Amino acid sequence: MPAPDVRALLQALGQGGDRREAAIARLTILGSRVVPQLVATFESPADRDRQIAVLRVLEAIADERGLPVARAAVASGGDVALAAVAVLRELLTKPTRGADVQALDLLLDVARDSRSDRRLRAAAREALENAPEDVRAAVRTLGTPEDPVEALWQDALAGHLPDDARQLREAVSARAADTPLADLRRLIEAIAERERAQTKESASHDWTAARGAVHQALALRGSRVALYDLRETFERASGPLPSPFLAAVTIVGDDSCVEPLAAAFAHADAEPRWRHLLAQAFHEIVKRERLTKRHSTLRRALAKAPGLEQ
Repeated sequence: MPAPDVRALLQALGQGGDRREAAIARLTILGSRVVPQLVATFESPADRDRQIAVLRVLEAIADERGLPVARAAVASGGDVALAAVAVLRELLTKPTRGADVQALDLLLDVARDSRSDRRLRAAAREALENAPEDVRAAVRTLGTPEDPVEALWQDALAGHLPDDARQLREAVSARAADTPLADLRRLIEAIAERERAQTKESASHDWTAARGAVHQALALRGSRVALYDLRETFERASGPLPSPFLAAVTIVGDDSCVEPLAAAFAHADAEPRWRHLLAQAFHEIVKRERLTKRHSTLRRALAKAPGLEQ
């Protein structure tokens, strides 16, 4: 394949959806001849999604020249490190230039390192199932491998969020019901911080949705420990929010939420469906809290959004 075409494929690794997947497939077919370009792409200033895509290609090619990239990726942590573990797993069977021994040493270091994320240690131990029997026996002394979802969840509660918010959202559904309320409140704050740091709109939306899922989990348990964040979210909303936010505020919202809902309603002129849902939540809270126009909170809310008055 001509060099310009390879460059185009490497560029496509930084894009999402089908274009990225097609580029990964085509680069994999090209095989070892594109390893130098893959290494250079990983080492150049790039976002983590592109680095993960590079590692996926290197995993499929299983060329020993990918070892330094995998080593650097492990040190970077998060989902990039997880993708690197998959590369190392494939290199366990590649004796060229001692790649198998180096990959084995790296995986053992990760599996034993108590400072690493729990899900990274779990992935390394799983990868070592491809190692010789004596190594597998030694790894078993570290204990039973941890469930990946549980490992991700415990990492997140400790402040080590994954790169992909969608993974966390799945873990919320599986684990939030049995998690202490204070831990969920801290998780909301950590997610909000990651959300603010995003430069891509799609990634920001994914983190917003994950935060909404935690709010809904709290609401289903009748907790208002993070109601302040729910109020602020509606106050700042310039467009529709993921549905879990509305579910949460409808379930546990109190009189302090009617003004934020009114503010969101007032900013939603171009979104009739969103306005309708906001109005439903607003009136549900007004009814539950038994608010009348004698209450200053309701008067202020209706002043902001007269369209909410029935």
